[in-house]
Amino acid sequence: MNRFTGRTVLVTGAGSGLGRAIALAFAAEGASVVAAGRTAASLNETVGLIEAADGTAAAVTADVTDSSRLQSLVRGSVDRFGGLDIAVNNAGILRGTGPVGEVSEEDWDAVLRTNVTGVWLAMKHEIAHMRENGGGAIVNISSNLGAHLRIPNLAAYITSKAAVSALTRAAALDHIHQGIRINAVSPGAADGPMSLRPGETDADRAERVKTENPLGRVAEAGEVAAAVLYLASPAAGAVVGTDLVIDSGSSA
Repeated sequence: MNRFTGRTVLVTGAGSGLGRAIALAFAAEGASVVAAGRTAASLNETVGLIEAADGTAAAVTADVTDSSRLQSLVRGSVDRFGGLDIAVNNAGILRGTGPVGEVSEEDWDAVLRTNVTGVWLAMKHEIAHMRENGGGAIVNISSNLGAHLRIPNLAAYITSKAAVSALTRAAALDHIHQGIRINAVSPGAADGPMSLRPGETDADRAERVKTENPLGRVAEAGEVAAAVLYLASPAAGAVVGTDLVIDSGSSA
């Protein structure tokens, strides 16, 4: 399919993992992709993979906690490819693990600044362009941990992702009248390093999750990316403010 031919898509946190999978999936369907993140080398790898498959992409380093840098990122995307039609706010961090009473103020602030304020700042500048240029679609990457599921020792992360889910719905209501559809995807454990426990191999994880979730396996990154592309596509034209959970049934 070529659902996104002629469209420009901005993906934050595109240097690895789910962000890279999303960037590759959009490019495979014809989009010009701006791969943004903090590490130039990994972003260049993402762009290289896209170009090797005859896709179009550009790498731009940016920190989502820096408002002026995000404003420049949006402007640069428009200058490079002629517009900004879709944005996927995927950048996020996981730190500050442990009981609530033992989380450091530094870790708490870092997680909330990146995972919540970073999404808000990105949307602020994406929306500013889209509302003056005929609208667009935004997909925020939240998590099944937060609004849908809680587990011990991840309070900072869980709080931040619950906030992303709520922020997405609030933004969707605020801006749908301007032609901007805003939704979220909330993945659970997916195939990648973040779902591996310390010292665990892929085979160990596969054995563990056989009894940990109803599906009996973690999601593939491509399965999560497919949901993002659906929410960004015309087929989801009436989908506004949804939070689509993809977690193999863990929070069902």
